[in-house]
Amino acid sequence: MEHVLTVRDPQKTSAPKSFADRLQHWLPKIVLAPTMVVTVVCIYGFIFWTAALSMTNSRFLPSFKFVGWEQYSKLMDNDRWITSITNLGIFGFLFMLIAILLGVGLAIFLDQNIRQEGAIRTIYLYPMALSFIVTGTAWKWILNPGLGIEKLMHDWGFINFKFDWLVNSEMSVYTLVIAAVWQSSGFVMAMFLAGLRGIDSSIIKAAQIDGANLPSIYLKIVLPCLRPVFFSAVIITSHIAIKSFDLVTAMTSGGPGYSSDLPALFMYAHSFTRGQIGLGAASAMMMLAGILAILVPYLYSELREKKS
Repeated sequence: MEHVLTVRDPQKTSAPKSFADRLQHWLPKIVLAPTMVVTVVCIYGFIFWTAALSMTNSRFLPSFKFVGWEQYSKLMDNDRWITSITNLGIFGFLFMLIAILLGVGLAIFLDQNIRQEGAIRTIYLYPMALSFIVTGTAWKWILNPGLGIEKLMHDWGFINFKFDWLVNSEMSVYTLVIAAVWQSSGFVMAMFLAGLRGIDSSIIKAAQIDGANLPSIYLKIVLPCLRPVFFSAVIITSHIAIKSFDLVTAMTSGGPGYSSDLPALFMYAHSFTRGQIGLGAASAMMMLAGILAILVPYLYSELREKKS
């Protein structure tokens, strides 16, 4: 009699998975599925929808008549858009520069193991807990010539003192810089302070033994080690500058006239109050391009460093 040796498939012979095992396998996917759907639809879906609208002649309601780059051409010929872009350049550059310099200075100051560091750090960080609406309203009162600093100085006897930037069309954009720096510099300080606390103290001690003074240590040794923090600060502050809407609305409403207008306010006004959805969508895509122009080189440099 011949005996035939059969090899059984271990997968077929294994016991079927229980309901608990199947649930454990699918539960993470089930939990993450709604978030993924919302992300794809409400973020990337609306980005593509906005891009599509920017190629149409949509006004009060979406239209599907394709007009190509006509809305972008109108955008570049719009004086208010040119003014908002110019204001964004002024506001963004000054805001980023002052906020980062002030944040670095405050971080170095707190890094000296001073007394009551926790209380001082809380005071610096407190403005970041406020919304830009609250910040804009407060600074609107402070800078109002009839209510704030100018009136206070007049009451103290300084009759010739003048500080009317808020109502001066040539200076109003700089009031936005003051308010934005006041709110965001504490957050930048916290970022750099965390970076400073992550540097090995033996490096600083070795430099001090070699005779280097404290300013040279920070300028030539410590701050170059914080290059990733600088990149992060630039990305965050530039993002805040480009999407600034509530601060401008609460403080100047883009005025006097549209002298302090920014692209976010331009986009909202033309999309929802002037019935020019196509033009507003084109301005939104230009804002997105500005963010990507800053974000993509940063991500490229980070990925390049990881590979090397």
